[in-house]
Amino acid sequence: MATQPTAVLRGFSSMAARFSVLGVVGAGQMGSGIAQVAATASLDVILSDVDQRALDRGMQTIKASLTKFVTKGTLGQEEAEKIMKRVQTTTTLEDFHSADVVIEAVAENEALKRRIFSELDKIVAKEAILASNTSSISITRIAAATQRPERVIGMHFMNPVPLMKLVEIVRGIATDDAVFEDTKQLAHWLGKTVCCSKDYPGFIVNRVLMPMINEAFYALYEGVASAQDIDLGMKLGTNQPMGPLTLADFIGLDTCLAIMRVLHDGLGDSKYRPCPLLVQYVDAGWLGKKVGKGVYNYSKL
Repeated sequence: MATQPTAVLRGFSSMAARFSVLGVVGAGQMGSGIAQVAATASLDVILSDVDQRALDRGMQTIKASLTKFVTKGTLGQEEAEKIMKRVQTTTTLEDFHSADVVIEAVAENEALKRRIFSELDKIVAKEAILASNTSSISITRIAAATQRPERVIGMHFMNPVPLMKLVEIVRGIATDDAVFEDTKQLAHWLGKTVCCSKDYPGFIVNRVLMPMINEAFYALYEGVASAQDIDLGMKLGTNQPMGPLTLADFIGLDTCLAIMRVLHDGLGDSKYRPCPLLVQYVDAGWLGKKVGKGVYNYSKL
């Protein structure tokens, strides 16, 4: 783990005993990444998913990621093995009874998230914090599914979690000040830089990013240019690490569409309407790199 600033260490030291066990709901790309960074920060982690196969894939993802760090020489093999041992898996939320904080990282589906938070509310200790990794859905509405809305907060990690430094912290209307401060300290302890957003659709990052991706789809839909030229223009013309269509494939076109619908429904402005081509790709099951086909074909890679 990278050395933490002295002020952060002082702030977190008083919380260390209380935040020793971190739960993660969802063992997909985001959930496994969050579990990895928490275990790397010496926290005991409980990783949950309803599907044992998803848990197995999640643990393999963590192992593969740590192996890359070992190969690069930024992490020792012995430490990598210790990190793996800090992550325990389960298929039931009941095992979160000992968690000090639980981060939900399931699909961008409000009904699903509300159901999970309602269940967690009955399981975890009353002083535990419930956080959502949602990238666009109202924290206030998620919190309303619990009897502790003051202890619910948004903690939006960027993908891939082990590499990206940013965490968006989002306060619901009822989030307690102490919970807000503790969550920021926790993010810092995990080696992340924090930006804070009010609870509006899309928050900061996706409020700006997703309309750009959506507009790239419109440019492709209207025949302005090929996907390759759109990506090349944005990559070299605006100094981005990858073009918007490549990024959309990496994020998942279903996730991009879900966020655009949250923006459109929540803000009511026609400029957020999802591009018909994006909708069609999702309808076809072309969800991006995770399934081998999106804007681009990855099946031969």
